[in-house]
Amino acid sequence: MLLKVDYPDAADFLNDYTINISRGGTLIRVSREIAEGDQVELVLSFPGLLEPINLSGIVRWTHEEGPAEITAGVEFEDQDPERWARLDSLVQRITEGDSSVVSPLVHILVVEDNIHIAKLISDGLTAYLKRNRDAGAFETRHATNGKEALQLMYDGSYDVVLVDMYLPVMDGHELIQKLRAEERWVNLPIVALSAGGPDARQRAFSAGADFFLNKPIRLSDILSTMGKLMATVNRPRRG
Repeated sequence: MLLKVDYPDAADFLNDYTINISRGGTLIRVSREIAEGDQVELVLSFPGLLEPINLSGIVRWTHEEGPAEITAGVEFEDQDPERWARLDSLVQRITEGDSSVVSPLVHILVVEDNIHIAKLISDGLTAYLKRNRDAGAFETRHATNGKEALQLMYDGSYDVVLVDMYLPVMDGHELIQKLRAEERWVNLPIVALSAGGPDARQRAFSAGADFFLNKPIRLSDILSTMGKLMATVNRPRRG
């Protein structure tokens, strides 16, 4: 029986590995039929992990938690100390962010006051990642206005910013100008979003945006732009 475990990120995997996985076995929760004596192949992965981790075992006990969930105790078949030493080494390399086993994490700030559009962008990034597993991993934060976004920029670190041109409190044009006015963000890839047509496009580029997407935004536009952005995250510095 093949069981895929997709963690949301490396931190969640590392936490589960530390707490729930031992040399002897692990606990799993499934929403499918499983019984004592079943052989299972666990495939562990998270966004950015270049090769999934495979663990084989045998179900030793089960407990029905509810009508759609079963907890099972799995005993790992391979108890070779050398194999577990290699796995521990791999986990350590994941912890250290070794680029040979984990793709770089791209931090994206989406500045959009329309929650539905923000969700569309998030879904588009998820779709892009699933289709391009070697492109890296994304972590997305959301701000609803320019002032909030600027504070997040000061408090954290982001590789890409997607900005709606028409925002409350501080609009996209002003936000982009403020970002470009600081040396640390002079090379930051910025995507402007607007339904304002040619005028909005001109204002976006004059403020310092790198890309412009017309609203209503199509999923294909997001995926195409993300492909270009992956090439610009590590671009040479301006000037």
